Amino acid sequence: MPKKEKVVKSGELKDAKTAAPKKASKKVKAAAPKKAKTAVAKKSEGAKPKAPKALKPKAKKASKPLKPAAPVETAEMISSEVVYQGPLFRVLHDKLIEPGGRPSERDVIRHNGSVVILAIDSSKDKKNPWIVVERQYRHAAQQFLWELPAGKLEAGEDALAGAQRELAEETGYSAKKWKPLVEYYASPGFLGESMKVFVAEGLVAGDAHPEDDEQIELRLVKLSEVLKMIEKGAILDGKTLTSVLLYARINAGKRGK
Repeated sequence: MPKKEKVVKSGELKDAKTAAPKKASKKVKAAAPKKAKTAVAKKSEGAKPKAPKALKPKAKKASKPLKPAAPVETAEMISSEVVYQGPLFRVLHDKLIEPGGRPSERDVIRHNGSVVILAIDSSKDKKNPWIVVERQYRHAAQQFLWELPAGKLEAGEDALAGAQRELAEETGYSAKKWKPLVEYYASPGFLGESMKVFVAEGLVAGDAHPEDDEQIELRLVKLSEVLKMIEKGAILDGKTLTSVLLYARINAGKRGK
């Protein structure tokens, strides 16, 4: 019996001796990464951030929608001379001091402003309504152009009243519902003409009575077809491009909500 107990104990010691190094090696391997990780962590805690400070303001600005700048400063006018006066506009030669302090001379076309009408028939399809478009010859462009109905304002005329008058004169249509869409300057480098766009809905047909110098061909075209014409370059008129594309984007946004 004693010999048996001794054999058992020596076996246990043998197993213990062979197992001990394995446990020790595991502890060393496990401990090494912890020390290395701690050292890196301590080093990173004391280090300064490498990201440039300029990144923060850029991200902050991008998160806010752009707002139209309020006109704070205007030019100081030294002199203004009318060099041409016509029935539609006048040309002025201005001498001025710009807001930045630089003296300048500018030739500017002054105009009473214009109205543009996006006349829409959505009685059958609100997603893809019919749009009233015109085709007429434009001598300045030396070609026929597809356009929205539009016209100049009389001196002191209300923009909405002018839009209603122009739609009736050029197309014969009247509308039950009117709302402003956008106002923009087509070429502000030399042209002072402001263009106010209105959306006219609930169309009622009537007799057109355009001016003597207006040769107008009227069409009702689906919004989707007008957009295809724009993509193909078949529509070159700026007011039509601006108005139709903006309306289509707003209309698509409303459907997505």
